[in-house]
Amino acid sequence: GRSFEEALQKALRMLDIGVSGLTGNAHLKFEDFKKELKNPTEERVFVVAQALQSGRSVEDVHKLTHIDKWFLYKIQHIVDIENVIAVYKNGICPKGTLLEAKQTGFSDLQIASILNCDEDEVRGMRKNYGLKPCVKQIDTLAAEYPAKTNYLYLTYNGTSDDVEFGNQNTVIVLGSGVYRIGSSVEFDWCCVNAVSTLRKMEYQTILINCNPETVSTDFDECDRLYFDELSFETIFDIYEKEHPLGIVISMGGQVPNNLAVKFQQHGFRILGTSAENIDRAEDRHKFSSLLDALEIDQPEWKELLKLKDAKKFANEVQYPVLVRPSYVLSGAAMGVASTDEELTTFLEKAVEISSECPVVISKFLENAKEIEFDAVAMNGEVIINAISEHVENAGVHSGDATLVLPPQRTYLETIRKIRNISSKIAQALKITGPFNIQFIARGNYVKVIECNLRASRSFPFVSKVCKVNFIEIATKALMGQAVERPVNSFMDLNYVGVKAPQFSFTRLLGADPILGVEMASTGEVGCLGDDFEEAFLKALISVGFKFPLKNILISTGPLENKAEFISSAKLLKELGVQIYATRGTSRFMKQYGIDTEILNWPLEKKSPNVLELLSNGGVDLVINIPKNFQEKELTNDYIIRRKAVDFGIPLITNLQLARRFVEAVARKAPNELHITSW
Repeated sequence: GRSFEEALQKALRMLDIGVSGLTGNAHLKFEDFKKELKNPTEERVFVVAQALQSGRSVEDVHKLTHIDKWFLYKIQHIVDIENVIAVYKNGICPKGTLLEAKQTGFSDLQIASILNCDEDEVRGMRKNYGLKPCVKQIDTLAAEYPAKTNYLYLTYNGTSDDVEFGNQNTVIVLGSGVYRIGSSVEFDWCCVNAVSTLRKMEYQTILINCNPETVSTDFDECDRLYFDELSFETIFDIYEKEHPLGIVISMGGQVPNNLAVKFQQHGFRILGTSAENIDRAEDRHKFSSLLDALEIDQPEWKELLKLKDAKKFANEVQYPVLVRPSYVLSGAAMGVASTDEELTTFLEKAVEISSECPVVISKFLENAKEIEFDAVAMNGEVIINAISEHVENAGVHSGDATLVLPPQRTYLETIRKIRNISSKIAQALKITGPFNIQFIARGNYVKVIECNLRASRSFPFVSKVCKVNFIEIATKALMGQAVERPVNSFMDLNYVGVKAPQFSFTRLLGADPILGVEMASTGEVGCLGDDFEEAFLKALISVGFKFPLKNILISTGPLENKAEFISSAKLLKELGVQIYATRGTSRFMKQYGIDTEILNWPLEKKSPNVLELLSNGGVDLVINIPKNFQEKELTNDYIIRRKAVDFGIPLITNLQLARRFVEAVARKAPNELHITSW
């Protein structure tokens, strides 16, 4: 921006945490200003604004926060502007006031919430006054030479544009915005590859993104880079100035996808699948109805109306059930409920996150395999696809799961069914561009969980393992260019790729490091090997596992898990590994002739205790399988998991992963992991 106030308000919106700026956020309420100002949190900047709004002086706030008064006076200025706008509630805001608000970084949506109207009304009012932003170029050469770089941004603190418009061969690509769990470098890879392909096809490329740590915001990746918000207002203003051939929304993940319907309503030309069909896939209710019409199997489902109806449905299909809001990223507000009480908690959270869209409750299938279908289609016909399997059973979010390509333990008949179902869905939704479908399979019965009509988190992984750039093919399809089908499929690979998640639980004080339907991983590694075991072990070493294994602590949860792990425990014993176990697991293993060292639970506070072993660095790996989907904190199991993380000891909390890990170390010694040319 061209003023501190303008840049600050833009920056807060760009965080994508649901705020419309520094002020006007009805959902942010603070009780004790003194305490909140004294103790800094990530929300303190909003507390400062509300404290000043409530009548506290800059001097008071300065004494409590020690924030430089220069900044506090600027925040006071923003608060003063809001107070002026509020005078015109339910009325028309004068041109001078509206201009000052825009120069101070207020968004149309923010002004609308103050005036008690909607965003379109504020836009209409602004346009009637002739108020439009200017495009300014960041001067990277401190005015010593004419700047040629194309870092552009919108501002209301200016009277003219720094660039000329009018190129008829222009395509806008929307970036992925702020990095957070579920939307990180994988979508940036997709954006950069899309832009690169468009440039080779001789289109003028425009990229809109606001994250400085991405490749897409390097100045030489595209012809024009708008370093600005990924909000409807900003994109609309750029679209009006640039008059592009169209806009690509399928590369940047969920943020651009969520704007699809709004774009169509305002006359944007969306390149690829139509907004109407994107909505049919994103809206859980509409998508489930489509699957029913196509006679494609899915877990039993119902759209939420009332809590008592939800409980009735959950008891009819028998718990556990999956609660899923529409239009969310990384399984936000999703949950597996095993009781009426848990169901109530998840529903409240889901409605809070996605109040405008329906929440669907479906039967959660236990002991089923999850499978990913990543593909590119053109006019409803699938051009290329890759099918990857999860090591963990369904119930672990795809971003946290260990992914294997080509699949190792999926029946050929299951693969055939997945291809046929995906083809039907692509035709019904007239898909053009990248898409991802998640399946659940048990035996040879296949059911569809969800479909994303955009690039998915696994596109870079499948592209690199298959040596075929899925995004390049998708971009050509979006532009209507004929695309040849690749000769070889993912089934023809003579090596195996494994993608393993990286977690940051050590940095998250008190977080329970178990995996669920809401994503938790903050990164991933991809490794290749001659077979699954080699790729899998390389991936685990890459995320911090240590070899050789000498001592392992095991606590395997419910009885059926204990029984399933017996063969793995025998393998560990054959490898000469010392097994420590909690009392129940130890007793169970003894029945099968497996000797273990018995340890007392943490809360028993007597020796020999699990915590003593962990704090002395006595184990190389902890396997702790939770007893149910949602464990309460401060259980013995939680304390074990948390201590393992705090002491940097590798931790496995998933039974399938634990069993595959033991199989892998039994079949491959660390010195058999080869480094070869790809």
